[in-house]
Amino acid sequence: MLSKRRPLPLLLWTGIALALLVALLGVLLLSACAAFGAKPQGERLVRAEQSPQWHDGHFQDPQAIWIDTRRAMLHFIFGKSEPTATPDAPIPVVHSDAAVFASAPQSGLRLTWFGHSSSLIEIDGSKILIDPFWSERASPFVWGGPKRWYPPPIALSDLPPIDVVLISHDHYDHLDYASIVAMRSWHNVFVVPLGIGAHLSRWGIPNERIIELDWWQSTRQGNIELVATPARHASGRLSPNSDHTLWAGFAIIGDKHRAWYSGDTSYHNDLRNIGARLGPFDVTLIEAGQYDADWADNHLGPELAVQAHIQVRGRAMIPVHWALLKLAQHTWTEPVERVRVAARCHDVEVLAPRPGESIEPTQHPVIPQWWPNLQWASASARPVLSTLNGDPTERVTLDACSTH
Repeated sequence: MLSKRRPLPLLLWTGIALALLVALLGVLLLSACAAFGAKPQGERLVRAEQSPQWHDGHFQDPQAIWIDTRRAMLHFIFGKSEPTATPDAPIPVVHSDAAVFASAPQSGLRLTWFGHSSSLIEIDGSKILIDPFWSERASPFVWGGPKRWYPPPIALSDLPPIDVVLISHDHYDHLDYASIVAMRSWHNVFVVPLGIGAHLSRWGIPNERIIELDWWQSTRQGNIELVATPARHASGRLSPNSDHTLWAGFAIIGDKHRAWYSGDTSYHNDLRNIGARLGPFDVTLIEAGQYDADWADNHLGPELAVQAHIQVRGRAMIPVHWALLKLAQHTWTEPVERVRVAARCHDVEVLAPRPGESIEPTQHPVIPQWWPNLQWASASARPVLSTLNGDPTERVTLDACSTH
């Protein structure tokens, strides 16, 4: 007669395997725990709750945001990226060192783009570092997540002394845990949207070095005024604390020059107000890459990036948020190609430096094309148009010239 106890070893091994799996997942989560950051509490939470953007326990954009979640998930799981969504050859990065920044820019305004959105602006004697991302992956995990295509063009330790680090929002490709931790011993201040100070404080940045701003609030650091400007986006770090921190762009206003960084944003009603109140700008850095029609209210896309540049009264435009990470399915060169098409229609000067290359925008440098000629989808073939107020049947319109 067979014993009824024979299945027990199998059940035992199954239980052990499940326990080990749970333990492994626990270790992985614990390893990322610090990178998740912290939720605003105390005075930080009080300030957040007093913001006009705070509703029902979290930040909300005044313009509703539409996302076709089901379609986006199906495309993510079953869809195919463009064959050239990532480079198949090395990108010609300009590797520099501290000597590049030893002398002040002749014009008083110099910009160095490090890929994606990370940039250094030297403006009227001050040095502003924007959304520094030096890690290998835009993720809380060292083993998974979007991986950068090339090493940083310069080591953080080789950067000149930084006066201000600007953070636009707390997504991993803009607020990088390892980069912030490396700045604990620096002497800069951090200027960030409301709530993000909780992350920085948990990571060891002293509170006296953190300045948190709501939209339209400003701070003066030396001879530079920094103004947080509205953006249409969201926040969160793969934790239950999504939208407990604000998102923003920044106007950087010196004695003689002005610059504007859009942060991550889709098209919104305050762009003209930014230009009227704070412009004109000698240069704009506008996110123009990593977009999709299924979530067109999260990012501008190339054509609306050019429209945003015009509305904020920019002179030279530098497209950012491309050429480092794959966060969407389009050809990796498509953002800059479509920006150039739309810019020609409106006589907009576009500057597209190589990652790591320093330029002085007011001197109108001629920058040769450094990216390969690849097939890409035009605006007419694959439009990316923000909704007016979260209704997919009502979208921003473009002139015919911008779409061809």
